[in-house]
Amino acid sequence: MNNQYLDIFLEESKEHIQNLNSNLLELESNPGQDIIDEIFRSAHTLKGMSGTMGFNRISEITHEMESLLQDIKDGTISVSPEVIDTLLESVDFLEKLIGDITENGEERDRDTKVILEKLRRKPGNATPLKESEKENKKPEENHIFNEFEERLMKEAIAKGLLVWEVLIKLDANCLLKSARAFLVFKTLESFGDIIKTRPIVQDIEDEKFDDEFTVYIISTHQKQDLEKALGSISELKSILIKEVEQSSLEKDPGNSEKSPKETVACALDEQSVRHASHVKKTSKTLRVDIDRLDNLMNLVSELIIIKTRLDGMDEKTEGQKRREAVEYLERITSSLHDAVMKVRMVPIENVFNRFPRVVRDLARELSKNITLIIEGAETELDRTVIDEIGDPLIHLIRNSADHGIEIPEERFRKGKPAQGTIKLKAYHDGNNVVIEISDDGRGINLNNVLKTAIDKGLVDRERAKNLKESEIISFLFEPGFSTKDMVTDISGRGVGLDVVKTKIESLGGGIEINTVPDQGTTFLIRLPLTLAIIQALMVMVGEEKYAIPLSAIKETVIVASKDIKKVQKNEVTLLRGNVIPILRLGEMLDVESNGSSEEDLTVVIVKKGERDIGLVVDSLIGQQEIVIKSLGNFLKNIKFIAGATILGDGKVALILDVNTMF
Repeated sequence: MNNQYLDIFLEESKEHIQNLNSNLLELESNPGQDIIDEIFRSAHTLKGMSGTMGFNRISEITHEMESLLQDIKDGTISVSPEVIDTLLESVDFLEKLIGDITENGEERDRDTKVILEKLRRKPGNATPLKESEKENKKPEENHIFNEFEERLMKEAIAKGLLVWEVLIKLDANCLLKSARAFLVFKTLESFGDIIKTRPIVQDIEDEKFDDEFTVYIISTHQKQDLEKALGSISELKSILIKEVEQSSLEKDPGNSEKSPKETVACALDEQSVRHASHVKKTSKTLRVDIDRLDNLMNLVSELIIIKTRLDGMDEKTEGQKRREAVEYLERITSSLHDAVMKVRMVPIENVFNRFPRVVRDLARELSKNITLIIEGAETELDRTVIDEIGDPLIHLIRNSADHGIEIPEERFRKGKPAQGTIKLKAYHDGNNVVIEISDDGRGINLNNVLKTAIDKGLVDRERAKNLKESEIISFLFEPGFSTKDMVTDISGRGVGLDVVKTKIESLGGGIEINTVPDQGTTFLIRLPLTLAIIQALMVMVGEEKYAIPLSAIKETVIVASKDIKKVQKNEVTLLRGNVIPILRLGEMLDVESNGSSEEDLTVVIVKKGERDIGLVVDSLIGQQEIVIKSLGNFLKNIKFIAGATILGDGKVALILDVNTMF
């Protein structure tokens, strides 16, 4: 089959995998018929989708999952930990297969025997069913097409393509029915994409059908073209071809199962996907509320109107009218920016939904009793950030489960409840999103951290005596840093928080740690709402303009040269009782400064967690909204530089990465 619809399959498959994970966890803690039906529906739809796309391993596993779920629905098997474990293990295997398809465009040759055997074994208190009983208990088909097939056909019809239902009846004396069906498939594939067969392809190949079968195909060709080609195949008793129309799909009872929230999948252009077995198939689709797109369209219409208005102006036009037109244009572009930002925004629950399963598995592996509380899952964040933040959060959750939460016996001794709690919380804070991962565990032993830092030569014993708590905690972010009791199979292993910190800072964010002995630890991550457009302070250093992200700036001050002192060869100044390290941007960036020798220095105070430093610049230009541009692969590792922006006069200004200056 042509992989024209691969992106749609991948997008929807991942949704069903997430639904299976979350609903199976719900079934484990709160068994009920409704949740079983929901799990069954996801497995059934995934089976139909994979069968349509020709992914037989996924289809076979979901078929056996259906059989097991049907036994649960019928009361033949009760919901037990063994049943849930088997179903979750099956979902993990499905996720690997879908990952293979994402990478290579096709399933890998993974051995499915073990997982299929587990599903067929009917774990728990199963009573083996007779073959006749299995036949009677097959799930009833309420309608011809599943959701995925309906969507494919509706999109095809919307693009002006034709959907044909081809009913083939074989001669009664046809000996090799599957071979004859294969010829039919090969012939139809030359005219378009086969999206469904009845019965399924596997049954047709195994000759598990009578004398007829039906094929559904999306094509640009007319009915007579198909009839002529199929007419040349022998041993076909009859060929009946009719068109599947939009109206028949809208009346299909399957539509009642769909979510009432109207969404639209963007970037699903017919030519956007090409089959290439070694090209990564990462989906770039984004589901957007239709109201947001309507708003975007209205603003574009306004933009066209003002363009026409400006085109009609000439040199004789009054200055007042010109100013009004420019102000109107500014308002529209500002609104357009906000609208595009909202289109790119995705609820952070898309990431958070993965974590109940992670915590459940960790609790079982560590023999701990852990509950996960999620707050603020509706908080929206730029899709680019969402895609990157998942792995760091998983590492921090593993860290909390492994190092933070104590075993039940230890918690009892401390007067705590046996069940530990990990809390995942997200909320907006100005132009940032804050994510907190907190636990009510043992906290971080700062003495152990300091001892390890001294042993590793990160700090000498004399200086260690005067370190603040925040400075001791900062050692945890050093590459390869871990205390002996931290290294386990779950987390640690010498690779840890330094990787998390690097990833978060690459997204323009920062991470802090707050800890209280025997009360718990909180990791606080601060991320920009978007990576595309930011507010920045423009500064001059020599003849060059630089941009400093406003989110990193605490204040700007004028410092007299005489107030700058040297401590251990480093420049510092005293600002309201706090010692602030001073860095001269001209020296750091190897730019000849014009103002470094003046009596009064312009200093921009930037912050990173609880630490501040002062950046000496020649002058301040002002606040400006800038569009971030990448420097490309060849220049991506330049120290102190996060990217570039193009200014109104067409010149390029570099954006400073203040995180790397600490």
